[in-house]
Amino acid sequence: MPEREPSETSEPPVSEASRVYLRLKELFTGTPARTRRARRERPEVAEGMSRPFSPGRDPRGLGDVMDSLTAQLGWTSALAQSDILTQWEALAGSENAKHSFPEGITDGALVIRCDSTAWATQLGMMRSELLRKVAELFPDADIETIHFRGPNAPSWNHGPRSIPGRGPRDTYG
Repeated sequence: MPEREPSETSEPPVSEASRVYLRLKELFTGTPARTRRARRERPEVAEGMSRPFSPGRDPRGLGDVMDSLTAQLGWTSALAQSDILTQWEALAGSENAKHSFPEGITDGALVIRCDSTAWATQLGMMRSELLRKVAELFPDADIETIHFRGPNAPSWNHGPRSIPGRGPRDTYG
């Protein structure tokens, strides 16, 4: 038998174990197994894929990247709502903010806790102006209304098993 000279273009013999491995890899990963020669060759870039130094690959600012990320993940509304909570003083004015603070936002309603019922009434008269400011400054917040609450009053309802009625007041005297 004449001996064959190894050439650079011919593939080395592949063992049966290697063929089985490559076949299973193709079956389970969904990508065809590549030979050594195919790995050395530069793969063709598919239509729509980006290439290095091509248009559209310029660096962008961190703010632009974060804006696109928050829009992509749907966080714009939640971030705008948190901005309302942190910038309440600029929204309501310094004097009004001294006597009120935002408790939270539930179902499109901004809940404001006030020092007294008088301040809740005063801010209630400013509701339409405050809603207009919110719509201008934070359009993504989706705020539909504002509820003003007075100070917390003591409650006789404690726990999930409380029953309706007058409570302990019916045993006084």
